[in-house]
Amino acid sequence: MGHCYNSTVVDSSIENTWATMQDFHDMSWAEGVVTSAERIGDIPGTEIGAQRVLNGVFHETLQSVDGANYTFSYSIDDGPGPVASDVVDDYIGTVKLHPVTDTNQTLVVWTSSYKSNQEDAVAELCNPIYRALLAALKAHLAH
Repeated sequence: MGHCYNSTVVDSSIENTWATMQDFHDMSWAEGVVTSAERIGDIPGTEIGAQRVLNGVFHETLQSVDGANYTFSYSIDDGPGPVASDVVDDYIGTVKLHPVTDTNQTLVVWTSSYKSNQEDAVAELCNPIYRALLAALKAHLAH
């Protein structure tokens, strides 16, 4: 099983960071990384089953959301190259927020796991995207 792990500390309280990220359909904080976030269906972005298509190629579904513990997970159902539905199975991404109590900041941890015969190719595609998303979040919350 393949894995990705990326994290950053943002200069924002956990409550404010969660408020920014909790809506699966709202990627406005990811300026420069997500150029389009298309909502699919009628399920709200804060409810399990919400679907979106990012940048016209990443088809994702919200699998779990736990506001009390500041975490959500989603599947990539289809996408480009190594995350295409016929190449990768059981792709689950998870975002978990942790308070940094002495500075009122937030540790944001973005992980994923997946099954693929091309595990390295999946990581080579996804890790730079996660790093860019975390940098965009950090910049957004610094305002």
